Amino acid sequence: MRLITKSALAASAALTLIAGGVVAQAAFTKVPSEVRAGTYKLDSSHGKITYKINHLGFSTYIGQFANVEATLTLDPANPSASTLTATVPVSGHDNTSEGLKTHLASADFFNAAQFPNITFVATSVTVDAEDPTEAAVVGNLTIKDVTKPVTLDVEFNQAGTMRGRYVVGFDGETTIKRSDFGMTYGLPAIGDEVELHIEGEFVAQ
Repeated sequence: MRLITKSALAASAALTLIAGGVVAQAAFTKVPSEVRAGTYKLDSSHGKITYKINHLGFSTYIGQFANVEATLTLDPANPSASTLTATVPVSGHDNTSEGLKTHLASADFFNAAQFPNITFVATSVTVDAEDPTEAAVVGNLTIKDVTKPVTLDVEFNQAGTMRGRYVVGFDGETTIKRSDFGMTYGLPAIGDEVELHIEGEFVAQ
């Protein structure tokens, strides 16, 4: 009898955990109009920018920037009124090669001593008419002393409460030319086009 009781308790506990997981999952939404309006800050431990660039025709080099700071305001009732600003410290370049990191920070590339940050300020948000989880976010990207308009193709992933915090997640991508920002070192052997991939989880304030 004691064995049966223990088994029943274990089964009950397992069912409770499963049910709890289902409830937690059900609390998430993939419908943009259901997201809470308000101001959000990027969770720096779950936000980064990854880039890809052709290296001498032999390979596609992949690097990333961490320690990104970003503020997002969301208005699901009027998505075009949403805003986004981001600051990317050049020092946040995450690379296993200290030599490459130092070179990228030099005047050949980012000139971090004079221009320590990359910034992006959104100027418009246009939601896809056929798929409300996708949007074109146009904004001004500033690298060194050059500012150019770029368009981010953004996809809404989901939103919901996780560990006591309300979180909303997005992925984004765009392609830029580094020569547009005065970085011509190594051209054309080192690629001009740079693919950018952005992953971000934003926490409600």
